[in-house]
Amino acid sequence: MDFGLLAVHAHPDDEAIWTGGTLARYADEGARTAVVTCTWAQGTTRAAELEGSLGILGAGRPRLLGYADARKAESAPGAPRFVDVPLDEAVGRLVEHIRQFRPDVVLTYDGFGSYGHPDHVHAHRVTLAAVEAAGYDQLYPGTGEPWRPRAVYLTTIPRSVVTSHWQAVFGSPPAPDQTLPGVPDEQVTTHLDVGRWAERKWAAMLAHESEVERGASMTLLTALPEQARAQMLANEWYRRVAYTGAPTTTLDSW
Repeated sequence: MDFGLLAVHAHPDDEAIWTGGTLARYADEGARTAVVTCTWAQGTTRAAELEGSLGILGAGRPRLLGYADARKAESAPGAPRFVDVPLDEAVGRLVEHIRQFRPDVVLTYDGFGSYGHPDHVHAHRVTLAAVEAAGYDQLYPGTGEPWRPRAVYLTTIPRSVVTSHWQAVFGSPPAPDQTLPGVPDEQVTTHLDVGRWAERKWAAMLAHESEVERGASMTLLTALPEQARAQMLANEWYRRVAYTGAPTTTLDSW
């Protein structure tokens, strides 16, 4: 089956946390899958961990833009922060990957960056601009033949799922003025059941050993009751963005 799926993420580990089940499922179903990671550089611990995670998910080798994490200068010594790079430069770098890989569908974060991290928000903006620009032969000459993906899927979480698990993770219900991740349930357009791939998704997350030791997102998941954790690992949610003139393609039906 000639179908390409490209995920664009801000940091190593996001590919497993947000889209690990989708990547593993589509790789097993015969799709070409790949991940572009906007921050961290070759030679760093987290870049090596990313390679291990992608191997578990069947998503090829790392494609690193090599910019620095907004909060960790050591992620790419001597390189600018991803959020500080001129938009045109970052878009051009991603356009080259899109034209080389020629995906049918691109995955990235929703407009809030899933939970508001500045690198996630910037990756959302850069990805939408690059997907549009990649189809114009007038833009970014020398980066490959123009290519227009059929759709972009924005990874997100239904607000009902966030609120139902909030207390289990943080010990108390969200405050009335709390800014919550996710979107209202009715804005979710696509739900994928990735339960068959949940163990591989979890293994890919655990491949990021430095993040596990730091007590990052994986620690929050382990704090959930077993049933709730299983639900989070077995389900992935998206908002679909279609492009006029492109053939219809959906994640759940190719």
